Amino acid sequence: QAQLVESGGGLVQTGATLRLSCVASVRTFTNYAMAWFRQAPGKEREFVAAINWSGRETKYVDSVKGRFTISRDNAKNTMYLQMNNLKPEDTAVYYCAASLRAGGGFPPPTTTSFTSWGQGTQVTVSS
Repeated sequence: QAQLVESGGGLVQTGATLRLSCVASVRTFTNYAMAWFRQAPGKEREFVAAINWSGRETKYVDSVKGRFTISRDNAKNTMYLQMNNLKPEDTAVYYCAASLRAGGGFPPPTTTSFTSWGQGTQVTVSS
């Protein structure tokens, strides 16, 4: 199991930018595909973006394409989510997730596909 710690959330206005970080305490970070999920009040946790071990493969939910960018720095055991042009509907707790992947790629974008989770960081976008 990876231990994951998110940071970077906050209260911003519509159109603002935030960058979330997730630091993983693991021996070999490149063994893990990583992802961001989010959960708004009263809603189920939903997939936002995923990235494979090298960073060359990424996947996004349609609602954030063109606004959010997922990346990772394997030398720092850190994953990022650059969020531009934030909207009120982006308001949620954002969670970092990890999945051990021996063969590369990333698992299906579902909560059950990822075995390690961070504690979450709140992002609030005011209109």
